[in-house]
Amino acid sequence: MPETLRVVERALATLSSLGVQPVTLLVVPGRDWSAPDLTRLRAIAAQGHELAAHGWRHQAERIGGLYHRLHALFLSRTVAEHLALDADGILALLKRSQDWFIQQGFAPPTLYVPPAWAMGAISRARLSDEGPFARYEVFGGIYEATTQEWRPTPMLGYEADTPGRVLPLQLWNALNRQRARTAGVIRIGIHPHDLDYALAKDLKTDLQTFSRYGRYAGHSSRD
Repeated sequence: MPETLRVVERALATLSSLGVQPVTLLVVPGRDWSAPDLTRLRAIAAQGHELAAHGWRHQAERIGGLYHRLHALFLSRTVAEHLALDADGILALLKRSQDWFIQQGFAPPTLYVPPAWAMGAISRARLSDEGPFARYEVFGGIYEATTQEWRPTPMLGYEADTPGRVLPLQLWNALNRQRARTAGVIRIGIHPHDLDYALAKDLKTDLQTFSRYGRYAGHSSRD
């Protein structure tokens, strides 16, 4: 998002100093991107970082039924915009999101990550048949739309912006580090301000522990 571009650039510099390359950057197209913001985003892409589409506004238009309310309360707050949409609405959002990249002169991204990793009320079959992206990342793993392959992949998170999030994230990460031993691969999810939050030390330790990095395309759970 343009609002966090400065801190993202700082985080990328820290990751580079730790030897982390390449990085997949999640871009929210529907925010107010100025021409200078787009220039900076193009500079990031030119450094070899993959750009992935990440929703449209990163803000749900409304909080829907009970599931969405509970999801918002315990995990996503107001960002899970897919959970307020039906399948047709989600497909329209996906297409609008990809079109933005093309209109701005970027290569169309192959990866889509819904805000809060919550894809919502759309089937994998419709993503394969009608969705514009080659792969979709959700909480449990990655769905390859072209081959209809589901790749369960453990993931680490560090967005401990309140004291109440520290222990649940520590427990979640301990479980997923254990799962990574079996899966042979792990996703390290980094939000823009994570290096300023309580689990920054854990994040840096994990980046040094899992020291081989790759792109989403072309790897299997055993690579």
